[in-house]
Amino acid sequence: MDARVGVGLRGEDAAAALYRRRGYRVVARNWRCGIGELDLVVARGELLVFCEVKARGGPGFGGGFVAVTERKQRKVRAVAEAFLLATGARPQRTRFDVASVLVAGARASPSVELFEDAF
Repeated sequence: MDARVGVGLRGEDAAAALYRRRGYRVVARNWRCGIGELDLVVARGELLVFCEVKARGGPGFGGGFVAVTERKQRKVRAVAEAFLLATGARPQRTRFDVASVLVAGARASPSVELFEDAF
């Protein structure tokens, strides 16, 4: 497995675990359609959250959140709309979060910084 893929998977695992500890249930991971992918979709009550997970193997390139540009935000919103149409989900509220995850080593626990309602 590519090292970046491993970092990404560990980052997604850590973000999903954080949401679970906060009372959310995971609705989808790596949901794909013709226009893109959603890293993590979680729900709590009538709230549906679309979370873009950005994991880094070290601090060299800054926090993962810096990679969620305006262009990426537009893409995530479009894929979220496709998700709602494809699944028939009708949440009362939606939110877009960014999970910035530092995966510092094979044995170290990833550090998750969650930006709720990031865009």
